[in-house]
Amino acid sequence: MVMPVREHAAARPSLQSDVASGLPRYALRHRDLTLTSVFQPIFSLSHLRAVGYEGLLRAHDTFDRPVPPLDVFGDAARQGELHYVDRLAQSLHLENFKTLQAEREWLFLNVHAGALADSYHAAAFRAHIDRLDLSSRRIVLELQAVRAEDFDKLAEEARRFREQGFLVALDDFGAGDSNLERIWQLDPDIVKVDRMMLSQAAHRTQAAAILPGFVSMLHEAGKLVLVEGVETEHEAQLAFSCDADFVQGFYFGRPGPAAADSVYASERIAALVERHRAQSEARERQRTGRLAPYLHAFARAGERLAQGEALEEVCWNFLALDHAARCFLLDEQARQTGRNVVLRADRAGHEARFLPVADAQGANWMRRPYFHAAVDAPDRIHATKPYLSINEALPCVTLSMAVRVGERLCVLCGDIDWRDEDG
Repeated sequence: MVMPVREHAAARPSLQSDVASGLPRYALRHRDLTLTSVFQPIFSLSHLRAVGYEGLLRAHDTFDRPVPPLDVFGDAARQGELHYVDRLAQSLHLENFKTLQAEREWLFLNVHAGALADSYHAAAFRAHIDRLDLSSRRIVLELQAVRAEDFDKLAEEARRFREQGFLVALDDFGAGDSNLERIWQLDPDIVKVDRMMLSQAAHRTQAAAILPGFVSMLHEAGKLVLVEGVETEHEAQLAFSCDADFVQGFYFGRPGPAAADSVYASERIAALVERHRAQSEARERQRTGRLAPYLHAFARAGERLAQGEALEEVCWNFLALDHAARCFLLDEQARQTGRNVVLRADRAGHEARFLPVADAQGANWMRRPYFHAAVDAPDRIHATKPYLSINEALPCVTLSMAVRVGERLCVLCGDIDWRDEDG
């Protein structure tokens, strides 16, 4: 029997038995709806297990038909009861989370902006947590993006939550009008990357290439990254490859009243690890084979340069290879000592689009990893990871090696076009 709830009063949910799971489950009535909770597990890709659960509202009408949560909150907003229904949902999730018997996992709670700003609601929320003997450090408050003019107020709420020991997550980042300024203002502990970004990466090569850098940027800002909405094996592999900390989605575990199936999830994550290892090894073999002719020609160019031949003479065999772009020479301070040496006429035509940066004589490439690698280990040829060349704004790989020309130590460099269609 569900306990009726007085409108705009603190609600204590009633205990019911969930037939499907055999677990006790709390539910309550709001108007003509029955509300209860389900939990979607959040997994750590490194720990191979669930580290948290997001509480999600489920609603049914008097005929036991499901009502979408968005409709529940939308109707509450129209009735002026948004914060009240938000509190009801939080109460349900807290009670039901306790029945999961999760001893160390986080509970992720969605909080509408301003829902806990009221001192009465905040005190009731805190009292509820204390009664259930839950530490605030196990509660992650998910804050939704709001209008720009309301964001300062949201940031103040986040600051107060953190002072009380709660963790703060920024939800749906990458959707709508979210931007990096929100990260600095809100200073969340966890950033939840919106499913739209993952979907774009799954269908567009450029988006897939950007995703790891996006995650890396958030890591450098001191934020843990959760990729949500992972529904397919391909999306799971993308989330794993971009070095996300946490994942959430149907591929790993659907929302339900019970704790996650730890064996199922760990097997899926372990399979991701093995596929990633196999793919990385295959890519490295492919890269090694692709670089082999360039390395051979480049090594010969370095030998001839060390014997006193001019740069313009030693690079022709290297530049004659299909995707060789240019050669250039740096001094010990990483300054380019002459112009780029280019062989093919079509290359000059491409570089004309970037005429202001075409003449690199005197440029300083101190920031480039190919210079440091050559100087630090002068006895070998180094190859960079693919990066964007300033010469044509195209992906390239740079070979480099330290060469002693007379009394001078120089760094010989050679660029190779590295477009996807090239292999």
